[in-house]
Amino acid sequence: MSRALTDLPFARRLTPFDGELESDQEYDNAHVADQQLEEPDCRGSRFIESALTELTVLRGSLRFTRFADVWMRGVRLVGTNLGQSDWQDAELVDSAWSGVEIVSAGLRRIRFEGCKFESVNFRNSNLREVEFVDCVLRDVDFAEAALRQITFPGSTLMRIALDRARLQDVDLRGARSIDIASGLDALRGATINYGQLMDLAPAFAQAAGIIVRED
Repeated sequence: MSRALTDLPFARRLTPFDGELESDQEYDNAHVADQQLEEPDCRGSRFIESALTELTVLRGSLRFTRFADVWMRGVRLVGTNLGQSDWQDAELVDSAWSGVEIVSAGLRRIRFEGCKFESVNFRNSNLREVEFVDCVLRDVDFAEAALRQITFPGSTLMRIALDRARLQDVDLRGARSIDIASGLDALRGATINYGQLMDLAPAFAQAAGIIVRED
């Protein structure tokens, strides 16, 4: 179950921030709330023990940004560049990412809960100890990414790309549905249940060049 803002160990130290986010700055114990940012340039900044709530970011760049011990709720990212960003010990709740580029990023000990991902590019990123809980992932690209100790309880995966991805200890058994658009061979290193195996059987057959016909 997701935490509330008041449950955070650093909640009492949070200070409201309503200025403009800038590049190469450190935001420590900042609470950024109820803002719509259009094309912000926040490259190379650091958010430490901070909270972002009811925030919309349209396009802009957060490349090389670091998020450590950060809590986000109701954060909407549209066309935002998060390339080579670094995430550690963060929790994102009821948030939505659309057309986001998060290429060559690092994510460790991250929990996404009730989030929606539409056309998000995780290509060549490194994800470790990441939970996608009750999330929807549609047209998400994990090509050439490294996924280790990843779970998807209650999540729906639609048209996922896994081309040349490297999976280790990835548990898909809790997912509501799994639809792999490409890179089926990358599923070695993943665990699925028998029902999911049956659902994926047509895609496995097609990838293996097997023609299945009724008598």
